[in-house]
Amino acid sequence: MPARPTGLDPQELGFTPKKPIGWLAPLLLLSTGLRALLAILFGAYLDKRELQNALDADFFDHSATADGELWLDYVADLGDGFDATYSIAWLLAQPQLTVDGAALPRGRLLLMGGDQVYPLASGDGYESRMKGPYRAALPEAPPGEPRPTLFALPGNHDWYDGLTAFLRLFARRKDGHIGGWRTEQRRSYFAVKLPGNWWLFAVDEQFGAYIDDPQLLYFEKAAREVGPDDRIILMAPSPTWVKAKDNPEAYDAVDYFIRTILAPTRAQVRVLVSGDLHHYARYTGEDRELITCGGGGAYLLGTHKLPPKLVVPPRETMTRSRSRSREYELVSRFPDPSTSRKLGWGVFHRIQRRNAGFATMLGIIHTLTMLPMAGAARQGGSIQRLFSIPLLLMLVLILAGTVLFAKPPGASSAKHARHWILGVSHGLAQIALAAGGTWVWLRLPFQEWAWPGPFVVAAILYGPVIAILSTQLVALYLLVASTFDVNLNELYAGQGIEDAKSFLRMHIAADGTLTIHPLGVDQVCHQWAADPEGEVHTPWLRPEQPLTVHRIEPPIAVAGPGTSRP
Repeated sequence: MPARPTGLDPQELGFTPKKPIGWLAPLLLLSTGLRALLAILFGAYLDKRELQNALDADFFDHSATADGELWLDYVADLGDGFDATYSIAWLLAQPQLTVDGAALPRGRLLLMGGDQVYPLASGDGYESRMKGPYRAALPEAPPGEPRPTLFALPGNHDWYDGLTAFLRLFARRKDGHIGGWRTEQRRSYFAVKLPGNWWLFAVDEQFGAYIDDPQLLYFEKAAREVGPDDRIILMAPSPTWVKAKDNPEAYDAVDYFIRTILAPTRAQVRVLVSGDLHHYARYTGEDRELITCGGGGAYLLGTHKLPPKLVVPPRETMTRSRSRSREYELVSRFPDPSTSRKLGWGVFHRIQRRNAGFATMLGIIHTLTMLPMAGAARQGGSIQRLFSIPLLLMLVLILAGTVLFAKPPGASSAKHARHWILGVSHGLAQIALAAGGTWVWLRLPFQEWAWPGPFVVAAILYGPVIAILSTQLVALYLLVASTFDVNLNELYAGQGIEDAKSFLRMHIAADGTLTIHPLGVDQVCHQWAADPEGEVHTPWLRPEQPLTVHRIEPPIAVAGPGTSRP
């Protein structure tokens, strides 16, 4: 038995605890953008789902329990900074959590809903940002108890290498475990039979791709075991029911799966759950709960711009044979709207601290814009001299960069114009800042010095100052643009907020009633201490700060088979 770590030394832990990702880092923006573009353009060539037809095609049966009950946990969007990821892993690994006086035992199943690693899928990334922290939280299976089982559904970040690293980690035939959790799945999708005539179906549908034939055949085989009195939990990689408000076709693949695979069984799909959006939100309808719970460790995404009502499937979809459209109402979210807005205003002090490389890039761009602008202004004469080739290149770079940053959708989108208007306006504002900086520079004595004096002073003095100002201008742009539903994700990604995390603890009772406990963590822990004397199955690291969990909303009771909705 290997010795327990005595500290946070990576050599002892077997992994390197990582800091939160600076999502606006220039190289990361470029790398992630290129990977996403390649995945979209060449996804069919990278897609490993067709090859999975050669792997085991059995569903998994976890319906037999001693008392007819089962606890299961759901977490998504977890592989970012160590503090947030391990805080949630530590809570999930505890034998039980006491919330409002109620004891909630650890789940026999742990369901990971997507994006188990950021920013890109790789063996080293999984090891340091997901596998290592979860192994440290539950190093060995608890003695005298059934070994908990882990199932994982890939998200878009798991997909950037075509699922290669994902399948190696979660679908291994030998040594299939992550710490005390065993892994059973052999594909990137799975079906699990649960107690009380409940089923879990997890569908791998990414980048708006079709659901491949081997996957449909797999679920058709599993669905033969489903009866009309059964109830279904459907896991999806993204809350397409929310995204369909702006893109009506986003929900088509999930709707197709429900219509063609699940509806013929006459079983009821009572819960749809996903991550991808990094917050908690629940929409409720006539007979179905739509839950987003992406608070496993990645940066927080605000909730105040969520639509108060949804129509799912949207009536605007072009699918002629879609399911009957139903209305759903937003009944709960975490954080609440006022807290979400307040956190959005924090962009002014967080964006620079979290993204030093981004600020440096802006400083360089502005300095390289100011120097030719100042040179052209000193020449005087005709206005044509103001537009030298170097200056024109920098102005085009600024405008192109700000427009691309605004991410204009296709021309058919109803919000196409606002992205262009905001992007161009942001670019003009940055150019105006450059002109103002040039005006100040021309009134300083440095610009009269012999070369390379002005360049050295510009790099040492002007660059850092203008970097701060231009970064604050970006922060102001993000705050304004978010009110028009543009760059809302970047407003929060740029801040890298680690707090306000969430996960689900679910319980299937002996009578078949499913109770969902949405749990929130207001503040993650940032100080950890090794526990070298602990038992083999206890966490290697314990929090030195209070790590408390609370209910986001009262427990959600979903009627069991053969009963009416409570």
